Amino acid sequence: MFKHNLFSDLESLDGSERFDDILKRQDVRIERIVSKGHVSDPGFWYEQAWDEWVLVVSGSAVLQFDKDSLKMVAGDHVLIPAFKRHRVKSTSLTEPTVWLAIHLQA
Repeated sequence: MFKHNLFSDLESLDGSERFDDILKRQDVRIERIVSKGHVSDPGFWYEQAWDEWVLVVSGSAVLQFDKDSLKMVAGDHVLIPAFKRHRVKSTSLTEPTVWLAIHLQA
């Protein structure tokens, strides 16, 4: 058993968005994502084959779902159903946006 902290090592060495698996099992994956001004590439949409529950732990972001946008701040969470098109429209430029994502396999 090892203790870890969600707010440790937030910065990536090359300035890219950071993705860290916290727990990975056959039917579930818990991931920490750290964004700072990162957005989805133009024209890119996630459309994954599993449900994803996402919590903004700190910072802020805007998720885009087809024509609707959802502004999220620390404490906000949403369940994104499998095959629901979405993308990251914006994340905070002034502080890291720390996400906790739980991927649930069908």
